Amino acid sequence: MFGRKKGLLKKEMTDSLLESLSRCKQDWMTKRDVIEPSIDPSEEVLYQLKLAESRYLFLLKEVRAQKIHIGN
Repeated sequence: MFGRKKGLLKKEMTDSLLESLSRCKQDWMTKRDVIEPSIDPSEEVLYQLKLAESRYLFLLKEVRAQKIHIGN
């Protein structure tokens, strides 16, 4: 009775975190795929790629810290 809401909130937070992780990974991979064939990418583009990678790795560490299993 009392623990139901807590479990529901945890599930919502877990789902939100996994959704953000997936979105950040997709963003990072897209930027990487655009930059790879590039001969001379600008500093701004490289900065955006590094920022996208950092966001993804931060969320991945957060998922691991909360011991959330990623199911494919």
